[in-house]
Amino acid sequence: MSERMTMKLAINRQAFSTALGEAATVAASRTPKPILQCVLLRTVDRALVVMATDLETSLRVGVPQVEVSDPGAAVVSAEKLTAIVRESSDEVLHVETDAQFCHIRGEDSHFQIFMLDPAEYPPIPDLEGEPHLRVPAEELARMIAYTCYAAAKENTRFAINGLLWEKRGRRLRLVATDGRRLALAMGAAADGGGENVEAIVPLKAVSTLQRVLADVEGDVRVRMTPNQIVAQAGLATVSSVLVEGHFPKYEDVIPQDNDKKVEMNAGEFLRALKRAALLTTQESRGVRLSFKKGVLELTSRAPEQGEAHITLPIEYEYEPLAIGFNPGLLIDALKALEPETVEFSMKEANRPGLLRAGTDFTYVVMPVNLS
Repeated sequence: MSERMTMKLAINRQAFSTALGEAATVAASRTPKPILQCVLLRTVDRALVVMATDLETSLRVGVPQVEVSDPGAAVVSAEKLTAIVRESSDEVLHVETDAQFCHIRGEDSHFQIFMLDPAEYPPIPDLEGEPHLRVPAEELARMIAYTCYAAAKENTRFAINGLLWEKRGRRLRLVATDGRRLALAMGAAADGGGENVEAIVPLKAVSTLQRVLADVEGDVRVRMTPNQIVAQAGLATVSSVLVEGHFPKYEDVIPQDNDKKVEMNAGEFLRALKRAALLTTQESRGVRLSFKKGVLELTSRAPEQGEAHITLPIEYEYEPLAIGFNPGLLIDALKALEPETVEFSMKEANRPGLLRAGTDFTYVVMPVNLS
């Protein structure tokens, strides 16, 4: 084995557990290559870095509050190490390796886990070169929350199995669609590399970055190449291969002529939809929204179960319009939003509805036929 196998350190258990929890979600759960079910622990500049990869998405995360007595590296089972550290009650754990085992010691415990050769672990990218953009972590987390639920989970059109990242000047757009709805979030981005770039980032990589951002302050530095994205956020760096293919021309999907518009309280609209959805089934997965002067009526029906009828006072001054939607598609968007007020616009019963929150969120949702 090419790297030293005598690593020895003392580490804050909580910080170690947090890093391992993030890395364990990246490590492959089902794979013919056992090493991909492992995390790589490596000391770098007297600190510890935890790394994981499934060969598509990779994560490296630094662990604060560590004292390194002897530098080195170890490759151990992500599942077992994470469980051991999580279930420990010690404030500080001592980690030491020999030629065969990684030893984890607490005040009343000693675990030893078989190790694999660190030299055989796949390389984990780090951010190198000038980033193409810098985005405040809070802003990027908001944009991901506003869009990630709308990405396709299983689809033969691989290009929509991820989020489109599109940087234009000092603006970043994230776009997701599964063919039934489309979510677009925009935010400010400092101009890093000075060029416009775009990439389709797999959903797993975006979800990993979203978890990392929960504890990050300051800017996220992002670099994109033709086949890879690398994002550095605080002590963590997430990298991923990109989704191949062409993302749909999303701007063509956004209705420009919806002439019936109404502003609603987002929380009230969400609660009304949730209640109406209680009497729907997989076969009758639809809620009818009947817009009339001064009121929105939500009705649903489940064969052999019953019907629901909910009213919501609104300021609506147009011709009456009844339009059906899968309630789950609207609930997903409203649950992700922070604003108190949203604008909902329509044109006809067979045309898409459009939900907006401020100027930075646009959501297109296809109607369903309830006849």
